[in-house]
Amino acid sequence: MRKIITFAHLSLDGVMQGPGGAEEDRSDGFDLGGWIWQFKDDENKAGAAIIGMLGSSDKPNDLLLGRRTYDIFAGFWPHAPADNPFTAAFNKANKYVLSHSSQKHGNQKSDWANSTRLGSVNELKKVKAGEGPDIVLWGSSTLYPPLLEAKLIDRLNLLIYPIILGKGKKLFGNAGHPVTMKLASSEATKAGVIIAKYERGEGQ
Repeated sequence: MRKIITFAHLSLDGVMQGPGGAEEDRSDGFDLGGWIWQFKDDENKAGAAIIGMLGSSDKPNDLLLGRRTYDIFAGFWPHAPADNPFTAAFNKANKYVLSHSSQKHGNQKSDWANSTRLGSVNELKKVKAGEGPDIVLWGSSTLYPPLLEAKLIDRLNLLIYPIILGKGKKLFGNAGHPVTMKLASSEATKAGVIIAKYERGEGQ
């Protein structure tokens, strides 16, 4: 069975909104986008950890995205520079968009190659049970609570930054019940970013 692996940038107060840029996600008036870049260092352990989520070059990991994150990705990656290590992997990979909305994801964006809409967690369960590479959830905070509730998250990969933002979307939203995770590995960068991998606890 395939694994569902999550990846997110996280502040100390649990915010994951708009880490990469000012215009990435301004919903609910969020104006602190791009907050991760002040913690970049020449060692670039964080960057290596992110690239490691892509899988192999010939068979990249599949992507799992919420509707908003899909729109952001689909508006950028099909036209991104070819020398970016994410460009080929993201464009080649299968993209699963978990959304209850029946609307298309924008005229141009819906044409992103290898994209499939999933209308429910049950449809995702069928995909997970099938053959193929692991499935990586990128961002998409709204998907964490239902995936935790359905026991579909096998591993959490978090980059935890030494900053308190005070506002913004929280990664785990309103989870329905406690979920125990087991720390699989951790390390810190020179800039103080903690790279942590957690796996679902036994029986969770």
